[in-house]
Amino acid sequence: MSIISSYNHTFEENSHYLRQIIQIMANHRISADPINYSVWYEYVTGKNKLLNQAIDNWRDKNQPFDQAFALELYKKFICSSSIEAFEKINNEFISLMNNTAQTVEASSLKASAATISFQEKSKLLENINSRDDLKQLLAEIVIETNGLTVTSQDLQSKLDKAKEEIEELRIELVQVKESASCDALTGLLNRGFFDTTLEHLVNKNKHTKMCLTLLDLDHFKKVNDTYGHLVGDKVLKFTAKLIKQHTEDAHFAARFGGEEMAIIMPDTHIQKALTVAENIRSTLEKSRLKRKDNSESIGVITVSIGIASLRPDDTVESLITRADEALYKAKGNGRNQVVLES
Repeated sequence: MSIISSYNHTFEENSHYLRQIIQIMANHRISADPINYSVWYEYVTGKNKLLNQAIDNWRDKNQPFDQAFALELYKKFICSSSIEAFEKINNEFISLMNNTAQTVEASSLKASAATISFQEKSKLLENINSRDDLKQLLAEIVIETNGLTVTSQDLQSKLDKAKEEIEELRIELVQVKESASCDALTGLLNRGFFDTTLEHLVNKNKHTKMCLTLLDLDHFKKVNDTYGHLVGDKVLKFTAKLIKQHTEDAHFAARFGGEEMAIIMPDTHIQKALTVAENIRSTLEKSRLKRKDNSESIGVITVSIGIASLRPDDTVESLITRADEALYKAKGNGRNQVVLES
């Protein structure tokens, strides 16, 4: 699955998104500031399912989309931390837009003045009789035309520069977002983003099928003690890669803590969750990892997995507790197995 949203759409796709965003914001009288644009960009791309659900709920309730609500959406679903870094980007973006607007306005004023001047000189041409007067008038028109050309070229140059700066800010925004929600070692969601996601889904999906899967690498301390933490890190990254390969787009995989990982599975029946978990477990068991420095095998790596299904009366804590109990049972029964909640 894709853990972190990436902005790698084509120019044509972004142009299509831009038209959608402008229409939505105009319909709801929402100001086009960077936070609002980021929220609605995520919405129209359809990749941020939790954000889309929150906005759809807002639309159903017909509540105002004010600055506080926009910031809440942004912090919760797009950039859950590093708000200081975003404020820096926000200020740079506002400054850039203001400068660009001033440049466009100044160019527009010059173009309007040139248009009026051309209209006046056109009337003079109709009544001119002297050849010298005609030459002088044409010379003035040429000068004004050249000036308008310079203004247009200057505007184009500044717009090109603004486009480059916007692209730099976009890349910086992606990096801030990734650092806010991503575990640096495994590439999975971090614990903070996991907690926020699970709380939202538990509170909003009481009557739909959803599963929580907890995974814990067996005897991981022995791997660290025997081969060192660098090898241990390699095992964690390899396991995370397997999880990404076997989970679906709608799933949320996270590093739960240490060698323990978790998968939130919205709209997933427990038998489907069992299939996904068993695929991860069996693939890891069959893998043969080796040390890079001397190609020494580090033996068989296995994982124990517990699964719980969401109940109508569940809280976040009760759901995690049942998944953890199933995981504990898997370890108690000999490890390297998947256990469903009782």
